[in-house]
Amino acid sequence: MTTDNPFLSPSTLPFELPPFADIREEHYLPAFELGMAEQLAEVAAIAGDPEPAGFENTLEALERSGALLRRVSLVFFNQSASNTTPGVQAIEAEISPRLAAHSDAIHLDPALFARVDALYRQREALGLDAEGLRLLERYHARFVRAGARLDAAQQDRLRELNAELATDSTTFEQNVFADTRAAALVLDSAEELAGLSPDAIASAAENGRALGHEGKYVLSLKNFSNQSELAALDDPAVRRRLLAASLARGTKANGELAARMAVLRAERAALLGFASHAAYEVADQTAGTTDAVEAMLGRLVAPAVANARREAEALAAEAGVDTIEAADWQYWSEKVRKARYDIDASAMRPYLELESVLRDGVFFAAGQVYGLSFTERTDLTGYHPDARVFEVTDSDGSPLGLYVGDFHARESKRGGAWMNELVQQSHLLGQRPVVVNNLNIAKPPAGEPALMTWDEVTTLFHEFGHALHGLFSDVRYPLVAGTEVPRDFVEYPSQVNEMWSDRPEVRANFARHHVTGEPMPAELVTRMKEAENFGEGFRTVEYLAAALLDWAWHVLPAGTEPGDAEAFEAAALEHWGLKLDEIPPRYRTGYFGHIFAGGYAAGYYGYIWSEVLDADTVEWFQENGRPVRESGEIFRRGLLAKGGSVDSMTAYAAFRGRAPEIAPLLARRGLTG
Repeated sequence: MTTDNPFLSPSTLPFELPPFADIREEHYLPAFELGMAEQLAEVAAIAGDPEPAGFENTLEALERSGALLRRVSLVFFNQSASNTTPGVQAIEAEISPRLAAHSDAIHLDPALFARVDALYRQREALGLDAEGLRLLERYHARFVRAGARLDAAQQDRLRELNAELATDSTTFEQNVFADTRAAALVLDSAEELAGLSPDAIASAAENGRALGHEGKYVLSLKNFSNQSELAALDDPAVRRRLLAASLARGTKANGELAARMAVLRAERAALLGFASHAAYEVADQTAGTTDAVEAMLGRLVAPAVANARREAEALAAEAGVDTIEAADWQYWSEKVRKARYDIDASAMRPYLELESVLRDGVFFAAGQVYGLSFTERTDLTGYHPDARVFEVTDSDGSPLGLYVGDFHARESKRGGAWMNELVQQSHLLGQRPVVVNNLNIAKPPAGEPALMTWDEVTTLFHEFGHALHGLFSDVRYPLVAGTEVPRDFVEYPSQVNEMWSDRPEVRANFARHHVTGEPMPAELVTRMKEAENFGEGFRTVEYLAAALLDWAWHVLPAGTEPGDAEAFEAAALEHWGLKLDEIPPRYRTGYFGHIFAGGYAAGYYGYIWSEVLDADTVEWFQENGRPVRESGEIFRRGLLAKGGSVDSMTAYAAFRGRAPEIAPLLARRGLTG
């Protein structure tokens, strides 16, 4: 470890923003190795402390431990997702199983667990405040769920399983990354892109140039199955090629790997005393039981499929065919929307310019609802030239944190959209938050505006909701800060933030023509609202198909061999009544990174579980009679600021005055029939 390694000490930049200008690839592995060694030494000192276990000398000491490892991990895994290289991928493949072993070394340390367990058994007598008690409960649960109560032989097998799964997860992710790039659709002429807007065609040409296909046009694939260009491409052969490329990703590289991971997860769950990996995961979520998840999802399938079949009939009639094909669904959906509501999605793009959406939409809404203001810090360097840094100021003028926006697609970035943290808020450690949003908006040629689809606008508001969850964190301990909440709750704040994109005063502020400055015509907005429900059947079915595919992989009991991944997938969809050839799942097994390379295994249901809370909260904002600024402050202080320092559903009930109700979600998705 050389002394010039920037991870050795906390950053001296504002808000401890990592010194990206000084960080080089060769710094990562030595920093990981020293960080793990340092934390193990700190943990050994805690476990071997001759003094009786106390809150400060055990739990607060654990929270302070691993500072170097935390610094390098947050930076590295952000880069591995947003600006990877072959070198970074090699480091990730090496370090992932070692990090899994490091976690096991801490959580399976019997002396350390004995101290945590002793505190837990006397927790009512310790006189802790609510956050301290919550921290103790979460630590104890974490140790138990990590296998602290298993015997030595069981713990040895658990270590093996964790290491294998960490390796497999990294391999899955890197396979998706490679396959997605290899499957990009390369076209020879602009004529093949007929139907796309001029700016989208220009972006495809720019993408071709950036990827080494000078003079050609390249449509890079997004993470999900149905590519957005399918709605506009006039050539049915090009549509079929594009969807086929999307659906085939990862089939060969990841099919056997996914099945293997499901088997290993089932074995691990059984070792820990659970009937399945789903049962293990849900026990620590707000849902609580697999029965609760299946009851909710099952309730939605039949009405969603019925809606989708009605939509399919309308599309087939418009296309003049007996049945609509999957590659044609989005294209003819746009035709029906135009015929019924006189709306063309491409007509909205000139009014949705990225800079305006960001500053006059996302930031403006945050100002109106929460009193925030944003100043771009061009003096601060991000991890990539596209990564822009903004200082966030609270309503009283005090500094809140930093927001890093990285909005454009590039070859080194994985698909999709997400939020990361570079610095986690903690009063114990004296740290304010630094959060990142990543999107994949096509980069236009130099000097041209970046025009967005309405879906991309919604996505930016959604991811900014995650960013607010991190920025508003106001807790003492890192373990319960920001988005450290149950996975089936974490999407709730981000989904709530989507509503501001459609708030009339917000939309009027950002939806302006990028050339003339004219506002989006009122009749276009009205028609858009009228057209929203058409297609809800499709959207709900493709989501449910993915959620229940995830579920099928993870309700397998130990010892079950799932067999061929494609056959398993087809059988699972058939079982749930969701095997509709014209509506593929939002994610197929081969590229379902959420569950095989992310933290959403047996948890993809959480998006719609959280949407119950979201729809109920949107109704509250609309009907509570308070000014929006006052409502925003209640929502912030009661939920967003608390992170995981309180039980999530207890916090929700205190905020809403009652338990959540599902009726607003059913109405939103057109499922009340």
